Amino acid sequence: MSVVKVLELVGSSPDGFQDAVERAVDRATQTVDGISGIEVVNLTADVNDGDVVQYRANVKVAFSVDGRGME
Repeated sequence: MSVVKVLELVGSSPDGFQDAVERAVDRATQTVDGISGIEVVNLTADVNDGDVVQYRANVKVAFSVDGRGME
C-alpha cells in the first residue's frame, strides 16, 4: 500500500481550459516525481469586453510519497 499526497495548483492560459490544466501538470512535473493522476476541481475565466481573455483551472495533483506508483 502506498501513501499519496495531493497538491492543489492553479494553471492559467489565454488559450483555453485544457491548456490551463496541461500547464499546471507540466509545471508540477518539473518539481514533483511520480504524478499518478489529477482531478480538475474548478474552472474559471476572466472576461474583457465580452471576450474570454484568461482561463484558469484548479487542479489536484496526486503523487506517491514513497517513490512507488499508486497501487
